[in-house]
Amino acid sequence: MTLKVIGAGFGRTGTLSLKRALEELGFGPCHHMAEVFKDRAHQVPLWNAALSGKADWNRVFDGFGSAVDWPSAAFWRELAEVYPDAKIILTTRNAENWFDSMSQTIFKLMSTAETAPDDVRPVLEMAANTVVRSLGGGLDRGSAIDCFNAHQEAVRSEIPASRLLVFEAKDGWEPLCRFLEVDVPQHDYPRTNDRAEFWNKGVKPDADRS
Repeated sequence: MTLKVIGAGFGRTGTLSLKRALEELGFGPCHHMAEVFKDRAHQVPLWNAALSGKADWNRVFDGFGSAVDWPSAAFWRELAEVYPDAKIILTTRNAENWFDSMSQTIFKLMSTAETAPDDVRPVLEMAANTVVRSLGGGLDRGSAIDCFNAHQEAVRSEIPASRLLVFEAKDGWEPLCRFLEVDVPQHDYPRTNDRAEFWNKGVKPDADRS
């Protein structure tokens, strides 16, 4: 199996909804950070190798038909080259809202890496390194938003228009299905992974958060 769809959008831009949509449309299984947490003993060493410049993409994506979210999004240029027939989807949203969402979810989770249980710490450290790679180390509001905007512009300018879909979850099924040349489902586009759901997935920064 080879990747047919690559998500270039950062986390917190509707990537879990897109994962579920792609799987429903026949482009799954879809790799997502959720898969790293589920299979961390296998996945974390592979992604750490990728971060050190020694990626084995065939092993990373063995069994997957698509990939969205981090850590894949941090390697969108490499993946677009390795899988030249794959279509690219750039998930997007308002940059200010994106940062607010990151601040209440992923950034908070990253800050717990040092005190996390031994079986969780390696995946949190890898995830943090991936986010830092994408954002150039700038996690303050101004720097992160600048990186978000620069990333969006880079994908738009470097990926040919015929291969790229810029997509927001609110756009629904129609543009996605038209881009992928598949039929439109007769029910609503998936909407999932709001902040409350994020913290109810089993990895929490403190015992009191629900």
